[in-house]
Amino acid sequence: MSEPEDNDESLSPERMLEAERIAEALVFASAEPVSEAYIAERIPDGVNVAELMAGLAEQYRNRGVNLVRVEDHWAFRTAADLSFVIHRGEREARKLTRAALEVLSIIAYHQPVTRAEIEEIRGVQTSKGTLDVLMEAGWVRFRGRRRTPGRPVTMGTTRSFLDHFGLEEIRDLPGLEELRGAGLLSGRIPPGFQIPLPLNDDEDLTDDEEPLDAADLEDLGLLTPGGKHDE
Repeated sequence: MSEPEDNDESLSPERMLEAERIAEALVFASAEPVSEAYIAERIPDGVNVAELMAGLAEQYRNRGVNLVRVEDHWAFRTAADLSFVIHRGEREARKLTRAALEVLSIIAYHQPVTRAEIEEIRGVQTSKGTLDVLMEAGWVRFRGRRRTPGRPVTMGTTRSFLDHFGLEEIRDLPGLEELRGAGLLSGRIPPGFQIPLPLNDDEDLTDDEEPLDAADLEDLGLLTPGGKHDE
């Protein structure tokens, strides 16, 4: 007879307020976006985490900081219209080269994609240095290997990429008309030019990909010869 009372209690205003405060503290204290699964483990049972976080995000919508969703993770970020105040007087970060921007765009829209496929789309070779810059920024990652002759490595974007560019998921990337409206495409676009619909950058590999093994990780510099991940 006590179980229904416990369930009712878990959803009482006091318990919901407690859940909000815990979730808020967890996200505030983390330097990286916090997963809903992590939050769910630490708030009272019976609380819908997605609804809880959406409600918190609404409370912060007009504040100096906003609570934003990045896939199934949450983070506090400076309100977009106040970013100039935060960065005023700071040295401007090094900008990506045109080649790096092109490669990043291709990976974002075509992932999972191999280096050869990137070069086919661009029409020029892609230097290792360009890929290294994107990897060091934390925006691009190795996903797996294509199930084709030669087993080329596939690449995709990361959660840090979504977080940096203010995207909840990869499908939020702008389409052709949005890019044209923002002045990012010239008026002389080749006939038949299309921007592919971005795919979901799922953690799970696609049917034509296979996971990287220890030897692959070592070859790619992601695993030290001793068998430990290179942090």
